[in-house]
Amino acid sequence: MSRAGGASAVERRIRGMFADAGVRGWLHVSELDRPSQGVTIDADEPVPVGSLYKLPVMATFCRLADAGTLDPRERLTLEPSDRVPGPTGISLLRDPLSVSLRDLVVLMMTISDNTAGNAVLHRVGADAVEEVCRDLSMAATHVRGGTARDWARLVAEARAPSLDDAMTRLFDNDATLPEDVYSPVSKASSTPADMARLLRAIWTGRAASAEQCSFMREVMGRQAWRHRLASGFPYDDVTVSGKTGSFGAMRHEAGVVELADGGTYVAVVFTRAARADNRLPRADAVIGAAARAAVEELRRSVDA
Repeated sequence: MSRAGGASAVERRIRGMFADAGVRGWLHVSELDRPSQGVTIDADEPVPVGSLYKLPVMATFCRLADAGTLDPRERLTLEPSDRVPGPTGISLLRDPLSVSLRDLVVLMMTISDNTAGNAVLHRVGADAVEEVCRDLSMAATHVRGGTARDWARLVAEARAPSLDDAMTRLFDNDATLPEDVYSPVSKASSTPADMARLLRAIWTGRAASAEQCSFMREVMGRQAWRHRLASGFPYDDVTVSGKTGSFGAMRHEAGVVELADGGTYVAVVFTRAARADNRLPRADAVIGAAARAAVEELRRSVDA
């Protein structure tokens, strides 16, 4: 934690929560308007982020739309051969599909559609995403080739004959995987601090135009998944906007929590579970619980 007074206590508490849930955790939670007032745990350490790469891709799409470099209504036709494996959306479809670029952004953010994310990344270009990341002081963030490249790297690193075989090994507690599988050097990667910078830029209107930042906030507010960050704030008068990311034993979420009294907090939590199981409800839930503990500490510091 970056401030004095109670810093070590809340950090120890959150580390204990991570340990109880069987995960290693990285965290950055801060007030939107006072970024120096925050709770942090290894927030500058890069890790693979899975689908969180779609956040800077969305920001790049919005900037290119502002510049007139692309038309958000441009229609792309995706063939079955364009499908990127994933549990949701276009990835599950069998036939050619024509859809606007803007709607692909909505799909990649709300249901984390991997095919949509890959199509948007291909259209905006990895170099443009890297440029936006540098402009927003996200020096440790690299999208590389997104999910498609991550899957290809996983197959190679696991020395598996197919992605299905590689995924089976990834979720097998008895399998021995090369450490490179979880190396940030070969995957889409970032840090909690970098993701917090991007969220702050979106919420304060610095990531793109006011219209495009509003679009990004709206889309993130419609994310379908509520089992991670939002689980820590289960109230009708609290708004949680976020984006999840997963890769094997790693479960993450980056989002913004807006309380009924107007308090707004940027919350980014990354985790890596000790077990490889595909379903670990406690590893998901600790993301929301840790974020809530940090927000409560920050609110106490203001009231003190």
